Amino acid sequence: MAVLVTGGAGYIGSHTAVALHEAGRKVVLLDNFDNSSPAAVDAIRALTTSDMTFVEGDLRDRSVLDHIFETHDIDEVVHFAAHKAVGESVTIPLDYYGNNLGSTIGLAGAMVEHGVRKLVFSSSCTVYGQPGTIPVTEDAPTGAESPYGWTKFMSEQILRDVAAAADLDVVLLRYFNPVGAHESGTLGEDPNGIPNNLVPYVMQVAVGRLEEVGVFGGDYNTPDGSGVRDYIHVVDLAEGHVAALDALDGSLQGACTAVNLGTGVGSSVLEVISAASDAVGAPIAYEIVDRRPGDIEQIYADPAYAKEVLGWESTRDLATMMRDHWNWQRQNPNGFGG
Repeated sequence: MAVLVTGGAGYIGSHTAVALHEAGRKVVLLDNFDNSSPAAVDAIRALTTSDMTFVEGDLRDRSVLDHIFETHDIDEVVHFAAHKAVGESVTIPLDYYGNNLGSTIGLAGAMVEHGVRKLVFSSSCTVYGQPGTIPVTEDAPTGAESPYGWTKFMSEQILRDVAAAADLDVVLLRYFNPVGAHESGTLGEDPNGIPNNLVPYVMQVAVGRLEEVGVFGGDYNTPDGSGVRDYIHVVDLAEGHVAALDALDGSLQGACTAVNLGTGVGSSVLEVISAASDAVGAPIAYEIVDRRPGDIEQIYADPAYAKEVLGWESTRDLATMMRDHWNWQRQNPNGFGG
């Protein structure tokens, strides 16, 4: 049997594919290369020394999903495929609702029809909006501050309803801010165009592709005025998905369960830039600019429940995240493009 990884050529999907292979699972990748590169598939295959199956296609195309489920013995799915930028979602909300919800609905329908019962969903801490208290536990009130966040919130509700009606076992992984790269430096984050997320932008400034980092807001009620987030190493995150699939065979079987994946440590934007400068060995230019629509002031996780039900916790600190991300960027100054 095999696990289908949607968005498998993307940043988190590619690292999770490697972790799943290392855990002994057979993996089938699906991606439409909307915000990823075929070179990521080559990198995955090189790291795993395997001819991992890859299918190019869109989750909203039912014929693609039918072909995969009919051709491969899929019994588990990890669903990453989605547009993922908070700021961009405010500008083009219909694209986000159409793609993210359409992908989730299409996948859930195909799983039900083909009798595939185990799903790990890539959700997000954005479903908490601006939390009333931090650290954030899984029973905190939910909502959202951006169309992207609402697509995750709505997808969670869709999957809860389908799980109840069609006997799906689902883990909703609400993770915080993934950064870093595979320690080999051959697999990392390579966004198309100008990066929407902080660390890829910082690293592109460090390598000379961009001039300076725009820090969105310097007047938040935080220690240094910049926004605070819970940054988590992408390999820790990948290992969390393996643990979630294992839990669907054990303690979380027969349930639809939300679990935070984070470190429990909040780092400000300026602290991240400082840690990145240390990793690079040179100052990284930045300028504080106006706040960005859809952003919240601060959020970080209470990761205790993940340790309890998944037996998982993060092990890599911010310095390691920046070291590995820089290792990827300096080896690949233009990403997978060279």
